[in-house]
Amino acid sequence: MIERLFHVRAMGSTPGREALGGLTTFLTMAYILAVNPVFLTAAGMPLAGAVVATALSAAFATLLMALLANYPIALAPGMGLNAFFAYGVCLGAKVPWPTALGLVFWSGVLFVFLTVTGARAVIVRAVPKVLVLAGAVGIGLFIAFIGLEQGGLIKADPNTFVALGDLTAKPALLTLFGLGLSLVLAARGVRTAIFWGLAGTFAAALVTGAVSLPDQLFRVPSLALPGLSIDILGALQLRYLPLVLVTLFFALFDTLGTLMGIAHEAGLLRPGEEGQEGQELPRLQRALTADALGMVGGSLFGTSTVTSYIESGAGVGVGARTGLASVVTALLLLLSLFAAPLVEMVGKSAGAGANPVTAPALILVGTLMVRAVREIDWEDATEALPAFFTALLMPLTFNISHGLAAGIMVYALVKTAAGRAREVHRLIYLLAGLFVLRYALLPI
Repeated sequence: MIERLFHVRAMGSTPGREALGGLTTFLTMAYILAVNPVFLTAAGMPLAGAVVATALSAAFATLLMALLANYPIALAPGMGLNAFFAYGVCLGAKVPWPTALGLVFWSGVLFVFLTVTGARAVIVRAVPKVLVLAGAVGIGLFIAFIGLEQGGLIKADPNTFVALGDLTAKPALLTLFGLGLSLVLAARGVRTAIFWGLAGTFAAALVTGAVSLPDQLFRVPSLALPGLSIDILGALQLRYLPLVLVTLFFALFDTLGTLMGIAHEAGLLRPGEEGQEGQELPRLQRALTADALGMVGGSLFGTSTVTSYIESGAGVGVGARTGLASVVTALLLLLSLFAAPLVEMVGKSAGAGANPVTAPALILVGTLMVRAVREIDWEDATEALPAFFTALLMPLTFNISHGLAAGIMVYALVKTAAGRAREVHRLIYLLAGLFVLRYALLPI
């Protein structure tokens, strides 16, 4: 039955290798179980529900990828996407979190529509690659900035806006310890560095008394999911349309980039059809459908946008080649639900506004996302300028959508000024015009 479902031998693998790959992917991405609730609770959700929603949505979407597309790719609430949900939508745009879940739901529905109809190809061609890369860089800086603040390494200052925090305080010392451990492991090539850095910081927090063990380490998970409060109809207001489109934009390109990257590492890409350049991924539409349905399901469970995880490359690196590895990862995610008290404890603040246990993970994830900067052509001013403003304004305005809007407007401007208007898709000109009107006429 396993061979008939997943074609393990046909892909040159074994069940044992797939199981090891699934376990490796789980350990590499397990940090999200503690980190994602940090963003969801910032948006106003209850912590216990945020933990369960994170695990359930990840398990559900990962199983979909296994059964629909047969790829060793795990899914979970995306880093960057959860920051946009919390700080861009809920706190920035003052959208109540039940309505924000509705925005994620409709973004997922649109994603399904674009995938089924093939319209996604139009959007992929319209949006310049430089803005996708700069978006990843900006989100990476934004997440690292949040990690530095939550770890007590930086603080607000009335004169300089931001300043160095009190490095002798317990939260800052714990953050420095966890960050140092994570950096050493990453430098040694340990793919699970984020997970073990988080675990090491948690152990240090226990030893120093920054956190205390709960009365019970394991319990049957609660089914009081935040998704039960989702406001699907309230999210249909016209004023929320830009937020839906931005959510869709990031989800679409995050998914495509991850799928192609993991497929390249696993050797799953095939030559394109005759007359087409590059390579293509077999069953790409199925994989995108699984991702889109996972996004819809995640909103109904009660979490921010679910997407494919680049950490799946760790499982591929030890030999995973089929969806059987994803089944193993999904089962481990489900088992983690019974350890919810531990995850909740990690997600709680160890001080006023501080969370040194998860802060090192946020900082390290930020450094990984910033790597996209090397693919930007900094010698071409019409590429470098929009990339710079996109990446810079995301952390400085504490809002991802403002950075993306700036990038689109600058891109349209400088390409036109350089006499290269033909390189700009009409959709980008339309978006740039709408953003100009939005900032000129509507309150920030």
